[in-house]
Amino acid sequence: WDREVDRLCAIDGGVRVYETVTLPPEKFNKWGEINFYRPTQKENTLGPEYIYQWEIQYYKNGNPVLHGAQEIAMRRDYIKIIRKSDLKLLGEFVSYHRAGGDLPGPWMPSSYQCPEKLQANESILLKQIFLKMIAGDRK
Repeated sequence: WDREVDRLCAIDGGVRVYETVTLPPEKFNKWGEINFYRPTQKENTLGPEYIYQWEIQYYKNGNPVLHGAQEIAMRRDYIKIIRKSDLKLLGEFVSYHRAGGDLPGPWMPSSYQCPEKLQANESILLKQIFLKMIAGDRK
């Protein structure tokens, strides 16, 4: 299953940004992250100006945490950010995950992901789309 994760990831995994949005400094917190991100708001996670869509496709819909480490679960996560005013796709992120498939036993199942979280994740997507305006910029 790890080879399948790698194969699918090579096709479309990772972060892709099609257009950036430069925002004023007040739209960012002290860590440089956008301050209008509300993950519990589903499509409105990014407020009224952007559509946030997260789709999960299950290739193997198991639950190794509940049914034992030998059970396998595999999925594709797809996140896309769209500007509402013109329905322009600003960026997308795709990752593949495998959990379980281990020898039976009382332990937690192993997992595997591509791309690795440090290389590509939702936060990286948001940081690459939403850029902080630097003093003196006129956009």
